[in-house]
Amino acid sequence: MSANSPEPPQRVDVVLLKGGRTKIRYAADLLTDDGTRVTVRAPWAGDGVRDFGFVRFEPGDVFTEHYWRDRWYSVKEVRTADGTLKGWYCDITRPATLNGAELVVEDLDLDLWVSADGKEVLRLDEDEFEESGLRERDPEAASAAMTALNDLERLARPRGAGNGATSHGRPAPDTQHSFPPL
Repeated sequence: MSANSPEPPQRVDVVLLKGGRTKIRYAADLLTDDGTRVTVRAPWAGDGVRDFGFVRFEPGDVFTEHYWRDRWYSVKEVRTADGTLKGWYCDITRPATLNGAELVVEDLDLDLWVSADGKEVLRLDEDEFEESGLRERDPEAASAAMTALNDLERLARPRGAGNGATSHGRPAPDTQHSFPPL
């Protein structure tokens, strides 16, 4: 390999925990790690097609996933095999940790979908969140999760549709009020 040849991407295992158990584990290419945000790319890791009604994840789809060590969410850009943007699937999670070759994230049940054209912004799985018992077990984490969902939704809405400050009165994570908040 010459000095000008790009290094092959480092591989990591993304480990998504839910309720203390591994929900899914899959290999991904580590694209960047700036000490705060870790970005990986992986093909759709599910079995077959998953049709949510508002979007279908299917073999050939490519996910570019952004995880933060200081934010309570991850943002996954979803594209078809030919590169067409489907949208962004956002998981509300505890801040991520990268331990060696394992990127570990704990799913807190709340999700947000933002379509490629920005016209659909859907809050998902709020019933699962309520049933999880997190509010009783860990009220601080539950509050951080709800704040993260509200902030992401605010960022995803078109300008003038409530974007601006977070529920704590501080500027939202991305002061340009654009989506995704990278």
